[in-house]
Amino acid sequence: MVKCIGENLNIMSKKYGKALKERDPKPLQELAVQQTEAGMDWVDLNIGPAGKMGEELMTWLVPVVHEVTDLPLALDTSNIKAIEAGLKAHKKGRPLINSIMVRPERMDALLPLAKEYDADFIALLWGPEGMPRDENERGALCSEIVFKATGEYGIAPERIYVDPIQTPVNVQQNQIMSALEFMKMFQDIAPGCRSTIGLSNVSNGPPEHLRPILNQVMLILLKRYGMYSAIVDCFDTKLHDIAKGKRPELEALVHKVEDGEAIDMSSLSKEEVDFVKTAKVILGHALYSDSWLEI
Repeated sequence: MVKCIGENLNIMSKKYGKALKERDPKPLQELAVQQTEAGMDWVDLNIGPAGKMGEELMTWLVPVVHEVTDLPLALDTSNIKAIEAGLKAHKKGRPLINSIMVRPERMDALLPLAKEYDADFIALLWGPEGMPRDENERGALCSEIVFKATGEYGIAPERIYVDPIQTPVNVQQNQIMSALEFMKMFQDIAPGCRSTIGLSNVSNGPPEHLRPILNQVMLILLKRYGMYSAIVDCFDTKLHDIAKGKRPELEALVHKVEDGEAIDMSSLSKEEVDFVKTAKVILGHALYSDSWLEI
């Protein structure tokens, strides 16, 4: 079972971004209720960089959301002062800092806050040189932030959610494979730590109607290697079923594709055929095009 962090309360959304800017609680609270009813385990509060208004916005937003849900919140902003404001305002459950990059200035500023407020945090494997090139660089960055968090600050491993970084399927195919390879060795590198990923990044770019199946198949691939949680679309009910282990037949099919087993496509339903075709695209067995399901 993969735990789910609802991604939809995002300042980039036309509807929710407007509500955030106007301090209109109603749409935000309605969304928080919908995320709770959808079975999310956290609600992500993505306020973007937030500049000068970050502290005030997060101080207002956390209680507004907690008026209607008891779910813990993921505080999603690059504004360090806004993160601290959110941690101060968070009263229900354990907050989640989203995220701490593996850069000295970010770790030195945010790890003390994680310790002080007993918060979980996402360790984003983005280093001083940017995106890691392969699974080995991911492993080195993971070791660095885990060692610093546990060794210097005494943060328990289970408070650390490592994000190997997901990339769009139509842009950086090698990075998808690298993230999967990293997941295979994750528990050996960081025993006791948890994992997460911005799942929807894999479908960022392809046409809107193709995004759900890309996210669903990617979750199956990651789930096989122990992905603990994922940042997901709270409205994708099929994705939720996959996260909860309710679609074992689809998982088995995707695993067959990954293992290179022969599959009799004529014996499959339309849904199963689409999952096989999508797995082949994500895994690089077939070239990406916006029409892969039609071929």
